[in-house]
Amino acid sequence: MSPRLAVFGAGPGLGLATGRRFGREGFAVTLLARRAERLDGFARELRAKGIEADAHPADLADRATHEGLLAELGPVDVAVLHGLLDPGLVRPVLEVDTENLLAAMNGALLAPHSLSRLLIEGGARTVLHGLGASAALPMAELGGYGIAGAGLRNYIHAAHGALAEHGVHLAALLIGGVVGRSDVAAQFDSSGVPATGRLDPDELAERYWRMHTERDRIEERAGPYAEGVNVRR
Repeated sequence: MSPRLAVFGAGPGLGLATGRRFGREGFAVTLLARRAERLDGFARELRAKGIEADAHPADLADRATHEGLLAELGPVDVAVLHGLLDPGLVRPVLEVDTENLLAAMNGALLAPHSLSRLLIEGGARTVLHGLGASAALPMAELGGYGIAGAGLRNYIHAAHGALAEHGVHLAALLIGGVVGRSDVAAQFDSSGVPATGRLDPDELAERYWRMHTERDRIEERAGPYAEGVNVRR
């Protein structure tokens, strides 16, 4: 039976690239996101390359459904989780009120944390989180999402060592730029505004693969807005 990769918050950029990278290594791939028709298209694209893939539409922000969702999926060996960002919630930090912060935290902290814990309890051996660079490098313009991302990063760093003792690798990739082929990149392209620091999703997917196989670091950073030395155990 093939090992299974589950990509939570799968999109056309890094999510799809991650499915291709792990699929080349013999992983079956499950893609999860809200938009069913688009997700089906991603799965068909992977299958056309000879990768076993399926789509599982789900509202990942609804934490009450997480236990049932993971029960439906069955065993997951490797999980990659991307936080849920609602552009309508992005505000400068001085305009963040309690309601806005709670909404940002649900998508970028509480939901990923809930899924992460349940995946580990269910037997996942690698759980990787894709975080925006503001999780480590405060950016006033990203307001509540930076605060929420910092909380998730704190959990990853705090839990990493204890989980490693049980053979579970919990780690983060800090992404400091616009991921190519992503929805955000498409927004920049349609607006005519150049996106600085554009990153190759295939190279980022390769980083995920190395983090899974090498298992020697809590965090990697990619892109001009996330520069710094990688953090190791």
